[in-house]
Amino acid sequence: MRLDKFLKVSRLIKRRTVAKDVSDAGRVSVNGKVAKPGTEIKIGDILEIGFGPRQIRVEVLEIRESAPADQAKNLYRVIE
Repeated sequence: MRLDKFLKVSRLIKRRTVAKDVSDAGRVSVNGKVAKPGTEIKIGDILEIGFGPRQIRVEVLEIRESAPADQAKNLYRVIE
């Protein structure tokens, strides 16, 4: 699955266009490498997303084409 779509489906970022813009700006990395919106995501990947001065690290646990809001948090695990 594409990075921008995963960010939207998992609700880490609300809209796919915003996820694309964040990725294009170089604020998302996959397994330590800066990633483009079309980067393929797979289970076990570590994503780092920069939200201004704040960073969040998550591990991809599951990939789905869509997920209801109450199940979206099951797609990833936040890493401290």
